[in-house]
Order: sequence, then structure tokens, then C-alpha cells
Amino acid sequence: MRVSALKLQDQHWGGTLAPFLGNLTFLMEINLTNINLHGEIPREIGHLKRLRIFNLRHNNLHGQIPVEMINCSSLEVILLSYNNLTGKAPSWFGSMIKITKLGLAVNGFVGDIPPSLGNLSSLQVLSLAYNYLEGTISQALGRLSNLTFLYLGANNFSGHVPPSFYNLSSIEVLSLSENQLVVPVGGLFKNITAISLTRNKDLCGGVPQLNLPPCPAMSKQKKHKRSIKKRVILSITFGEVLITSVTFISIYLLKKKAKKLSIKSLALQYGYVKVSYGELHHATNGFSLSNLVGTGNFGTVYKGTLVHFERPIAVKVLNLQTHGALKSFLAECRALGKIKHRNLVSILTCCSSVDYKGNDFKAIVFEFMPNGSLESLLHNTIEDGESANLSLNFVQRVNIALDVAFALDYLHNDSGEAIVHCDVKPSNVLLDDEVVAHLGDFGLARLIHGAASHSSSGQASSSTIKGTIGYIPPEYGGGGSVSREGDMYSYGVLLLEMLTAKKPTDSIFGEGLNLRNFCNMATTEGIIEIVDSRLLIPIDEQDQGRRVITRQQNMEDIVRECLVSFARIGIACSEESASQRMGIKNVIMELHAIKQKLLS
Repeated sequence: MRVSALKLQDQHWGGTLAPFLGNLTFLMEINLTNINLHGEIPREIGHLKRLRIFNLRHNNLHGQIPVEMINCSSLEVILLSYNNLTGKAPSWFGSMIKITKLGLAVNGFVGDIPPSLGNLSSLQVLSLAYNYLEGTISQALGRLSNLTFLYLGANNFSGHVPPSFYNLSSIEVLSLSENQLVVPVGGLFKNITAISLTRNKDLCGGVPQLNLPPCPAMSKQKKHKRSIKKRVILSITFGEVLITSVTFISIYLLKKKAKKLSIKSLALQYGYVKVSYGELHHATNGFSLSNLVGTGNFGTVYKGTLVHFERPIAVKVLNLQTHGALKSFLAECRALGKIKHRNLVSILTCCSSVDYKGNDFKAIVFEFMPNGSLESLLHNTIEDGESANLSLNFVQRVNIALDVAFALDYLHNDSGEAIVHCDVKPSNVLLDDEVVAHLGDFGLARLIHGAASHSSSGQASSSTIKGTIGYIPPEYGGGGSVSREGDMYSYGVLLLEMLTAKKPTDSIFGEGLNLRNFCNMATTEGIIEIVDSRLLIPIDEQDQGRRVITRQQNMEDIVRECLVSFARIGIACSEESASQRMGIKNVIMELHAIKQKLLS
């Protein structure tokens, strides 16, 4: 069998790349992104001479890029960002002249930029950001006449921007932030649509929009023959500026009330790119209504774009007038700064700054999820956008339930210090463009003391926990302690809401009837009467626009049986007694069984 493409994305796989991969010599594309790959890239990859696309982004690969890859002479796209690869950026990339995209960002590469990269005349995108590269930026990059996107931020580059950069007539996006550059930028950036130069040293000149001081106009001869008098003047001027700056900062700090809860640069603390209020203001068109995507308990969320990130972002602006908003901000940044999982919303950075009026400003920047929240899809609250016509079938809902279960399993058992989310509900489950679910909003999250124990003895006080009505476990309402079992209760309610498309606060519930009882009574004979009608459309009809005729009755029996099993999981998770609730490991096992039965 001649396999031409190998694709697997956003799966909880966790395997390695076997040397056998080199035997698939007809492969033209390998796209294995975000599937928790580990180990090294096998040398046998060099046997794939037809390979055109090699995409292993967002994994845990380590080691060096094998030199045997040089034999893949047809390669056009190499994307290896967001791994743990080390060593020097390979100079032999310069001989792979068909490459149009080279992504090596967020790894552990060291050394300088290989001058041989200047040979890649077809290169359009080059991303080397967030590594440990150093030295001066290679003059050879100025030969890349087709380059449109260049990301070199967050390294240790020093010196000047090479004069050869003036030849980059096609450049549109340039990021040089967070280096040690002393750069007279001149008129280089007149045609660039997105520039990032922040956190460099002594920037000057450029287009007026950059607000940089003009570069001194002096000849080379004058540069080498500065007079002692001029040095003295510069020293005095620098001293005056320094004294003025210190005085201004001191006065500003004295005016600010001392806060016991000190907010340091959380972005820096956890290794994220730092962004300013101005950058977020620009990214969201001034936090305009056209960019508004939702509101929550403590803030408002806007869609935007930042030069640092390839994909759209979501900016959660905290309403600091709301009681608990500041504590929520700190809890969310700290919790998400310590954890990383494919089914958790990825925090990109936190911003603690002041706005243009001098008011405190706090924001959290996430990956933008184009399909919105699970709640909006279950209850048809989307008015426009690509996801407005998305109707989740049963298999998709089982997959979403599994995604959230994987996230909770990680938080409760695999994140080092166990974390209780405390607010599991459909509005906090966001869906990406592949309808993969990501659990977000950690504003109420709590670390469990005694996390080494997986029993309910590892608990934290819930005296300040509010949560959301309908999803709060009974014990929290009585002042009990937060626990993994509390999250399981909320998760059980979420499953039953996915099944019925009814909120736990629906007006039909009352006088002893709740969502759990409603589903429990229907698990034997009446399951079809209570489920969301969209789940009764045959799966193949939703996916392919036609109804399956053969074995239709058997299929309906299987679907009915799976609906009952799904309901029973939700009921078992939302038991009144915390000790009787189903554990997350068993939930995952049961959901897998349902999925396999549906797909068989």
C-alpha cells in the first residue's frame, strides 16, 4: 500500500516516531501536531525523498534534528515549533532550496543564525523566536527576497539590524522583541504592517508611528572622533535623565497605595511573552464592540491579533471593580502558568499594567477558539460566525466529554500539585476549529493540600468559593471543602446537559425535580423522549447528507443503548454523596466504550 500522507492532530496519543516511518517512502506529508509525541526524530526520516510537508508542532520531541533530513530534497514546509529540540540550528537547511516555511520557535536551539539560511530563496516564513540564539543577526537573511514573516524575538541577539535588511522588500511582519539590540532602524520599516521591537536597547529612528527618538546624524569620521566635551555633555544629560526618571518613579510609587498582594510580571515569571496595554489595545481595535466575543463573572473577552502569535487571540480584560476579580486574575495566571495539556485552554501571557488614563489594567491572553463555547452550541446562542451552523452529533459530544475528562484527569492526578477547577460548566468548555474541547476559566481554581493522596482527604477550604448555581456540588453549599469529587459533580451535570440540551436551572425543574432526577427516571424506557432531538439524526446523515438504510434498526438500538450509558455516567458522577461519585478514570473508560460502540 502506497501511503502518501500521515495525519493525526490534537489526540491524546503520546507515542514516539518509530524508525519504521522511513519505510513509507511514498509519503509526501507528515502532519502529527499536538499528539504528545516524545523521543527523538528518527534518522530514517532521511529516506523520505518525496516528503514535502513535515509538521510536528506542539509535541515533546527532544534531541537534535537529524542531519539525514538533508536527503529530503523535496521538503517545502518544516514546522517543528513548540518542542524541546536542542543543539544548533542546522546549517545544512541552507541546501534545501525548496523550503518556503521554516518554523523552529519555542525550542532550545543555541548558537547563531546559520548564514546558509540566506540561500533559501523561496523562503516566505522564518520563525526562530523563543530560543537561546545569540550573536549578531546574520547579514545573509537580507538575501531572502521572498520573506514575508520573520520572527526572531526572545533570543539573545545583539548588535545592529543588518543593513542588508533594507533589501527585504516583501517583509510584512517582523518581530525583534526581547533581544539586546542597539538598532538605528532608519526607514527600514515603512512598508511593514506589523512590527515588534519592544524590550531592546537604545532603539532610535524609523517611521514616526514607532515614536522612537531620531538617530544622531553624524558621519563615520565623527563617530570615531567624538570629542571629550561631547562625552561629558552626554554623561551629564544621561545623569539628568536618570535622576528625573528615578524621581518620577519614586513619586509614582508613593502615590500608589501599598498592596499586600504584590503582582510581579507573571508573564516573565512563567516564561511567556510580555505584552503591554498598548499592544492589546491595538490588537483588539481599542477593545471595540466588534471584537467582543463574551462576558464572564470577572471580565470581558475580546478577539484580536498579536504579532507574537500566528493565530488569533482572546483577551480577557478583568473588571477590577468586581469583588474578587484581582484574586481571580492571580489564581488563573498562577494555575495556568504551571500546567499544560492539550485539553486546557492555553494561556499565552498575562498583562499587568495601566491604561491610557492611568488606571490599573489586568488581562489574560488565551488562544482564540473559533467554535466558541459548548454552551453556545448546545443552546443555539450563536448569531453569526462559522460555528453558527455547527450542530454537534452524538459522536462529537462523546469526544467533547472525553476531552473534558482528560483535562480533569490531568488537573486532579497528573499536574504535580492537584488542582480543583471549581467551575466546570459548558460555558467554560471552548471548542477549537477541529471541535476539540478545551477547559478554561481557572479564576476559581484551588490547589489541593495533601495532593499526594488521591482520596478526598486532600482538600482546600471552599469558604470563598461561589461557583455557578446548578453546577455547585451540595457539600460546597454547606460550607464543605473543595475536592476532586466536587469537580466530578459539576462534570456529571455537564454530561446531562450535553445529553438533554437543558440547563440545570431550566424552568421545568423545581419541587424536588432536578436535571439528574429527570434523566434518572428516563434511563430505562424513556431516554429518547428526553434527549436533545439533534442527537436522533443518524450520524451518517449529519456527516454525509444521506440516511443509512441497511441495518438501520440495529443502529438505532446501538444509539439508544449508548444514550442510556452516557446518561448513567452523568448520573453516577452527580450523586448526592461525594464518596459515591464515579471517578474520572472510570469515566474515561466508560466513554471510550461508548465511542467504540458507536463507531463500530
